[in-house]
Amino acid sequence: MGRDNGPRVRVPEQRGPERAAVEEAGLHFSLLGPVRVRQGDEPLPSGSPQQRALLTALLLRGGRTATAAELIDAIWGEDPPSQALAAVRTYASRLRKTLGPSTLASDSGGYAMRIGAEALDLTVAQDHAAEAEKARASGDRCRARTLLNEALALWDGEALASVPGPYAEYQRSRLEEWRLQLTETRLDLDLEVGCHAEAVSELTALTAAHPLRERLRELLMVALYRSGRQAEALAVYADTRRLLAEELGVDPRPELATLQQRILRADEELARPADEPAPAAAPLRPAQLPATVPDFTGRSSFVRELGNRLATAEGSVMAVSALAGIGGVGKTTLAVHVAHQARRYFPDGQLYVDLQGAGARVAEPETVLGAFLRALGTADSAIPDSLDERAALYRSTLDGRRILILLDNAHDAAQIRPLLPGTAGCAALVTSRVRMVDLAGAHLVDLDVMSPEEALRLFTRIVGEERINSERDAALDVVAACGFLPLAIRIAASRLAARRTWTVSVLAAKLADERRRLDELQAGDLAVKATFELGYGQLEPPQARAFRLLGLADGPDISLAAAAALLNLEVHAAEDLLEALVDTSLLESAAPGRYRYHDLVRLYARACAERDEENPEERESALSRLLDFYLATAAGVYALERPGDRAVVHLVTPDHPGLEFTDGHEAVDWLYSEANALLACAHQSASSGMLRRAVDLLCAAKDLAESGANSRQYETTGIALRDAARAADDPRSEARARASLSTVYLVSGRFALADEEAMHAMELARDSGDPIPACWAPNDRGIIAFYQGRHADGEKFLQEAIDNYRSDENLVGEASALCNLSRIHVDMGRTRSAVELAQQGTAIFDGMGLSLRTANGRFALGIALTRAGRSADALEQLAEALRVFQGNRQRLWEGSTHFRIAEAHLAAQGPALAAQHAEQALALRVIGGEWMRGNVLTTLGRALRHLGQIDRARACWHEALSIYEQTGAVEADEVRELLALAAAA
Repeated sequence: MGRDNGPRVRVPEQRGPERAAVEEAGLHFSLLGPVRVRQGDEPLPSGSPQQRALLTALLLRGGRTATAAELIDAIWGEDPPSQALAAVRTYASRLRKTLGPSTLASDSGGYAMRIGAEALDLTVAQDHAAEAEKARASGDRCRARTLLNEALALWDGEALASVPGPYAEYQRSRLEEWRLQLTETRLDLDLEVGCHAEAVSELTALTAAHPLRERLRELLMVALYRSGRQAEALAVYADTRRLLAEELGVDPRPELATLQQRILRADEELARPADEPAPAAAPLRPAQLPATVPDFTGRSSFVRELGNRLATAEGSVMAVSALAGIGGVGKTTLAVHVAHQARRYFPDGQLYVDLQGAGARVAEPETVLGAFLRALGTADSAIPDSLDERAALYRSTLDGRRILILLDNAHDAAQIRPLLPGTAGCAALVTSRVRMVDLAGAHLVDLDVMSPEEALRLFTRIVGEERINSERDAALDVVAACGFLPLAIRIAASRLAARRTWTVSVLAAKLADERRRLDELQAGDLAVKATFELGYGQLEPPQARAFRLLGLADGPDISLAAAAALLNLEVHAAEDLLEALVDTSLLESAAPGRYRYHDLVRLYARACAERDEENPEERESALSRLLDFYLATAAGVYALERPGDRAVVHLVTPDHPGLEFTDGHEAVDWLYSEANALLACAHQSASSGMLRRAVDLLCAAKDLAESGANSRQYETTGIALRDAARAADDPRSEARARASLSTVYLVSGRFALADEEAMHAMELARDSGDPIPACWAPNDRGIIAFYQGRHADGEKFLQEAIDNYRSDENLVGEASALCNLSRIHVDMGRTRSAVELAQQGTAIFDGMGLSLRTANGRFALGIALTRAGRSADALEQLAEALRVFQGNRQRLWEGSTHFRIAEAHLAAQGPALAAQHAEQALALRVIGGEWMRGNVLTTLGRALRHLGQIDRARACWHEALSIYEQTGAVEADEVRELLALAAAA
């Protein structure tokens, strides 16, 4: 899409001979809003409106002298008062007293301002705009966007606000036009760097405010098209053509008509800027390759073979090389080395991922694609949910770019097929334990062990020639005992290099014991086990114990604090052991304070734990301590976030402590950073005697379900715990697991599943008297009934929840249920009681100092006030709720609040703002899944209809109707009526 080279407003720069004196005075002038003067941080009086008009006229002359006649004309035009000259002199005298004689100077019968360029906001904005133009011309779009945003941020409402006179009116119009041009340029840059989804909301509001401005309509069409909303993009053109015909009697400009045709053709080139071949994502150049080892040795034929294929990747449809071999044979080392050598052939970057193919839980392709798309500059809001859509967007993003993808440790061909680029210029390197014979078109490489010469050379490079030359035969014995496997050689050599008192013969003697190695190499885990046996056998007893026990945990990695709990050690002692394991390459340092096993090493560590742990109870005790750590810490986070919520009182009290937080943000950060490991621990504990604590951990981590984060893993864990509890005939645990599952299903809009789980939880809770499911389950069922339009059922369930919360003396839960009941009263038309219920709930939250829960209350109160016709009060409550949700990373609640703000603006006859907030809700997503998305689209369509954008409104309603028909929602009839009315109009 070409740039808009339309006219720009040019305002003279402010220069003067007394700039230094002014800078010392610290005077600053504002014209991009109300006319203001300040000295440092102190505001100065600018006088009457006419005096401000005089000041404005002088400031806009850029240091040039204005005669008295010119100033009179600027202030009063053709009808000045009889004492106009005297008034001008009076205004000038007053300003000189305020500003100083060096700032406002008398000159040749007139006046002039002597200020520096940085003293006037308008000049600063001009400088930013000029620099942005240069940055854009040089290809630095990110800097250009930043500069334009800084320029636009200088506006504080309407320029020259409330300044009278024809001159100010003329300049006000020019400055507003310039502001719009800057906004259009910045939005154009937004589209160029791939921020199309984020731009839709702003463009929707701007087109509503400036309906005849075709450039904005053009940008909106492109943004919608790139967001996958082709029907709406075409509807914008139809609305524009009709509006121009009705208002001006003209057709859209040719550029707009051409754009419509390109959208109709689904023009692939329109998916990225016309003046650059790269995708429209932010110009990021990923460089994710791990560091290559400095002592890489041998493999020269493989390096040459693979390097040649990568060097010619540009001329092939897709260059894929797959390296296969046993664990420890050096597949990753070789692939990383070759990838680094080939970097110059892939100037647009390199992507890397460990696919964890040998572990119990292999990396999901959709998760990997999400990480890759973010690394390539795709905004989170633009990443689709399904695997097929992510794969398609990934291939489109790579089109035209030359990127190398290293897919390490793949499970099978099915796992990696969605991750392949499929376009010329890109290439993929794959490593795996299995030969990928079913990967069409791949160049297969079978990697065997090193030759004796290569193995000895690697050993020598690590240990040092001086020590090896004197004991060459012993060194050959060492590499032979290592089976010529690179990983085994590296471990043995590292141990020797770290122990200067050892000779090579000492190491050879240690490795000569056949009990520590297999007689011959075999495929699969046994071969890997033989390699790792060498390093494990050389560990000191405390290190070996740590190695065995840490491998028991299922999480993808483990924090230092969690590892210390598992090992039952002080943190500093645990850190010493873990760093020692890192030194021998048996453990990896994923990040400061976090550790992980290679998946094959983890399997070996577990085998060692089963074989070598003298007391089997020690294994269970280690996992029990880890579970206690997570439960104690998560319960503390829950209590910190929800002071007064008695659910945490009913959780099992762990025998071992966790971390303690005093800062809410740090606590929430911990919960989200530990989510994968925490849920993996709960899942792992489903089949042991730790079931009750595992279920309580799920309850304590409820935020992970409510926020939508980690919802898939939360659901999988909940199902495992529910089934384990049912098999163990543990109704207490089953009820709590079902209540937790109900929440995650409810948040994602799967109401039938949510209701089923909550129903069973209620039945079990009535028998056991357990207050957690007795409160949570009817509360969820009330919300579900509300969403499904079953208001009588919803009222009954929520009243039960309120009664149970009161019996438990749980004020926080009671307040939450009151706010939910308010929502039902809103839909039943009982607006007065709806407002009262929401006010009761919010008052409880306020009284307990619960900012996040108060936001939930304000959310409900805002809805009730909107329906009661008190839109201004509703918007005040919703705006405060939005602020809190944004600060607490509650993305789904944030999106839902934008939706309710849109409803309030629509009720207050503000369709432009309603459309803007509805667009933001769509970008962020909302609680209630697809059904609620249909509600947002319906509201957006209503707003667009009020703005005269009928065709785009129809497009929204058609999409909403499709959602409602798929989900069987009753709202389908309402949307059909809207479409029928639109067709008849």
